[in-house]
Amino acid sequence: MAKRISDAEWRGDLKSGAGSLKLGSGAFEGQYSYKSRFEDGTGTNPEELIAAAHAACFSMAVSAALTGAGHPPTRIHTVATVNFGPVRDGFAITKIELETDGEVPGIDAGAFEKIAQTAKVQCPVSKALAAVEISLVARLH
Repeated sequence: MAKRISDAEWRGDLKSGAGSLKLGSGAFEGQYSYKSRFEDGTGTNPEELIAAAHAACFSMAVSAALTGAGHPPTRIHTVATVNFGPVRDGFAITKIELETDGEVPGIDAGAFEKIAQTAKVQCPVSKALAAVEISLVARLH
């Protein structure tokens, strides 16, 4: 079974401190801060990284499902929007919105939608985030 490792470090208090993170593969290294998470500051944040992971995983899951159904895609593009903000007892991710566009020869929009909905449930990142509402809009081009 594959293991993926990344690390992060935070220095200082919440509002004036700063952090850095890096992926174990070396593909990304960046900074994060209170401002990049709760305002519009420079750097990344955990929610943006979750969105990237979910968009990547879902696109691969849709591709695998389409290929398995005999319709290998030309292209799958997914945008994941992670909704994050205050709730009664602090802050939380309250919803994830997936929007995917597919270029798939030989399939109709209904079949594409059905496969995408199934992939949404079967995507490993969706499974990990199952405590959060996940919506999907799927468009075939």
